[in-house]
Amino acid sequence: MSKLNRDVLYSIFEKLKDDKKALYSCLTVNRTWCKIIIPIFWKDPWKQLYTREAMKLSSLFDVIISHLSDESRKNISGKFLKNYKKPLFDYISFCKNLNLSELKRIMNVAIDSNLQDDDDDYLFYKGEIYKLFINNKTKFTQLYLPREFSDQIHLIPGAKECFSEIEFLNFYGDVNGEILIGLSEICKSIKRLEFFVTINANSGIIKLIDAQKRLKEVYIDFVNDNESIHKSLENSLIRHEKNIEYFKLKNRSMTNILSYFKNLKILEMVDIGQITSWNQLTVVSLPILQILHARNVPINVITSLIEKTNGHLNEIRIDFVGHDIINNKRLIQAIYQNCPNLNYLELLIMNSNISEFEKLLIKCKYLDGLFIITYNINWVDLFKILTRSSPSSLYKFKFYFSMAPNSESLRFFFDNWKGRHPMLLHTVPATICDSDYIDINMINEYKTKGIIKIYDEDISGDTYEDFEWIRKKIQKN
Repeated sequence: MSKLNRDVLYSIFEKLKDDKKALYSCLTVNRTWCKIIIPIFWKDPWKQLYTREAMKLSSLFDVIISHLSDESRKNISGKFLKNYKKPLFDYISFCKNLNLSELKRIMNVAIDSNLQDDDDDYLFYKGEIYKLFINNKTKFTQLYLPREFSDQIHLIPGAKECFSEIEFLNFYGDVNGEILIGLSEICKSIKRLEFFVTINANSGIIKLIDAQKRLKEVYIDFVNDNESIHKSLENSLIRHEKNIEYFKLKNRSMTNILSYFKNLKILEMVDIGQITSWNQLTVVSLPILQILHARNVPINVITSLIEKTNGHLNEIRIDFVGHDIINNKRLIQAIYQNCPNLNYLELLIMNSNISEFEKLLIKCKYLDGLFIITYNINWVDLFKILTRSSPSSLYKFKFYFSMAPNSESLRFFFDNWKGRHPMLLHTVPATICDSDYIDINMINEYKTKGIIKIYDEDISGDTYEDFEWIRKKIQKN
């Protein structure tokens, strides 16, 4: 088979990387296909470990252990080592994501459960497994460190070559400071940094941030408060003000630094406990912001942010935010007055502001997907507006409701959608109650008529990402 054909096949299989079943079926076609697909699977072998199913964890561990050298095998007792055959491929060499959190979980399941983390046997096993991944033959681009991690991985022979191209790092602030300092001397090209600030967070975080040359994306989750590190953390991030394009902040206000991020394109804010003060954001201007996600953030803060953008916003997601009629109206007005290029919108709609919502549909001519949150809405009025004023680009709908629309109002909606792009429709009932269920027979009727292309009742509310109507359901097995 020519190199061109192999390249084409690789491109096709790479696009199938999230479709596990399809990729597995291709794996058995012939040896050439197998050789192309195996490296794709093993870029991120931890990806399928959504559950704690012991058999699945042990199977991956078995493959990992099969890479041990003969010398290592001689030194390991028979407590967990079986008669492994040498692997057909050097699977670990294909791995680009080293997830030490998952590796720790796998070892805890597969290795003798009577062993403690500090037992000599366990430490020896762990050291041998680390050496399989960390050496001068492997190159990782992603690294995950578990909580309270203290293993000096930066001192393992080959670590410098292994970690020199890391672009993504996820860790907890209670990771041993020497490890973070050691990684800061090796990893200079991290583009995305995700970390969780804990009560024991240390200054190694600051050194790691300062060492980066092209940091673009930052996600900070304040698991526990640690006032002592806040100012240093803010100053360190401000040094990257020209490069940062994505910023996600969870459970803590560091809004004073946002005014420095003039090149910010994506902002996500989450305040689960609703204890954060966001008032400083009312004076912040983010002129080229494209995506805004806000959860449990005051509505006046969100409105003010939208009003200070320059028309670049194309995605807005607002949920778990308290609305009154006046603030809800002002928010809708801010969107249609400042977001002409909007593609996706998640928003609470109230009966009193349904006419303002119609103005939004008319002025936001590029809307592609709409996620409507509603409580006790007049469905007839809502569906009249959607069929009358939706832009031609809009055909993806998701409805979150406490009271489902009745069959008559739904039939009106579908009948009046005739001649438009077939809709992708999701419904998300707020409660699991028989009265909330949509008539599936009617849905199938309008599928046959070509009015509905895809329908799913997302009872759990997390089957799909908020603005994903056409992707597969998230695989959890």
